Amino acid sequence: MSPSADLSAELPPRDFAARLPRHAGGLGAQRRRRHIGKRSGLLLAAVAFPAIAAPSSWSDFAIGNAGRAQVQLEPMPFERTGDSFPGSAFYYLAPEEPTQPLDTGAQWDSEAGGVDPFGGPTARALRLNGNLTDSSRALTCLTQAIYYEAASEPDGGQRAVAQVVLNRVMHPAYPNTVCGVVFQGSERTTGCQFSFTCDGALNRVPSRMFWLRAENVARAALSGYVYAPVGLATHYHTIAVHPYWAPSLNYLGTIGAHRFYRFKGPAGTPGAFRTAYVGGEPLPAPHPRSTLAQDKADPSVVDPLQIQKAYEQGLKTAQEGAVVPTGGSLAPARPMAAPSYSPDVQARGGDKQYRGEKLPEAQGIRPEYQESGKWIAQPGT
Repeated sequence: MSPSADLSAELPPRDFAARLPRHAGGLGAQRRRRHIGKRSGLLLAAVAFPAIAAPSSWSDFAIGNAGRAQVQLEPMPFERTGDSFPGSAFYYLAPEEPTQPLDTGAQWDSEAGGVDPFGGPTARALRLNGNLTDSSRALTCLTQAIYYEAASEPDGGQRAVAQVVLNRVMHPAYPNTVCGVVFQGSERTTGCQFSFTCDGALNRVPSRMFWLRAENVARAALSGYVYAPVGLATHYHTIAVHPYWAPSLNYLGTIGAHRFYRFKGPAGTPGAFRTAYVGGEPLPAPHPRSTLAQDKADPSVVDPLQIQKAYEQGLKTAQEGAVVPTGGSLAPARPMAAPSYSPDVQARGGDKQYRGEKLPEAQGIRPEYQESGKWIAQPGT
């Protein structure tokens, strides 16, 4: 094919024709859809605004008398001036439900029947009069008693244990030192007064935090602090046991996990706690174990009932030979033997010269002083 033939076959530009399809996603359609949301929002606002502006027409949406109820709110009593005090809200907000009556057959510890309530006679303060060694040993022994007997007790329980130890120190039936009381009977396998001194509890390493807490209680007790609720208690036991001697002593009360008792009769009176602390503290450790001590153990030393009985007997014996009031004057309880004198004293008059029969008479006293020491007027007249 020649070049001329190829050029003649090409069509001129005007003879081309094309048909392009029109899509729905054109630019104009997109703009129209963009304004549909705005128009809908304006239409909704135009319809809703009249309803919001006129609430009186909302009656169709009312529920019962919720909109018409008139409630007068009164202030609570603790919100009114003059009726409130710190913590008063707890009294007014408590539910006013009827409570069940107490059991009429219940027995309370504070009722009569061999039970002493709290508030009885209390012990006198004990202050250490010994040297630094006595003070250090007494503090260690009392801290041990508090820690091993009541480490997990509240403050009142620990103070009560400390007071029992000091009460025994002041009672003549027990040693007159703190360490002597705490480790009494520790040389025996049974019969130790505090169980931790003979059951191996001392082999446990104490917790520092609880030890310091017990030491603070012991230091206060040895400085004169008296824990009054336990009074003159000399015995206690945990609430998990019931020893045989408990019914024979005066029950004072329960503090923490222990029940506290004092002696009955003269052994439990304030006059019985008369021993003065003079020091001489032994080592703050258990006594060496001895089989002879176990064999020769005297039950009257550790048995509270035997101690109570022995004290009463000893007091009775002492009173028989003492001078007691009789008929308004002091007179011996039993006739006393006449004293014996040497021959020289007998020659000078013997017992007669000691009777005060030769005392000088009241002479040479000025008249204004002769009635000195007498009542001006008898009281009550």
